[in-house]
Amino acid sequence: MTQRLRGMRGQDGFTLIELLIVIVILGILAAIVVFAVGGITNRGQTDACKTDTRTLRTAEEANFAKNSTYADMATLVSNGFLASASTYHTIALTGGGTGYTLANVAPCTDVV
Repeated sequence: MTQRLRGMRGQDGFTLIELLIVIVILGILAAIVVFAVGGITNRGQTDACKTDTRTLRTAEEANFAKNSTYADMATLVSNGFLASASTYHTIALTGGGTGYTLANVAPCTDVV
């Protein structure tokens, strides 16, 4: 039994410095991942806003081709050109339905 204890005394664990270095490295890797994911989220939001713009323009042109007038969001939904009202844009009719303007709302206010 005493020989067994003597053998275990020769085995050392990790030092405090080694553990701190590992923790610092893991912290740096975590920070890199957080910034990378943030960029992906921003690009996804921008693409969603642009896609919504194209969808609304297509719905307006389809409605104009069928009814010879542009329509507001609720009319586009009720006529079946949109599945649901957009949360990224508003539609303002101009010239008594002969034109329209899309306006960005949050979170698409920064998207061109």
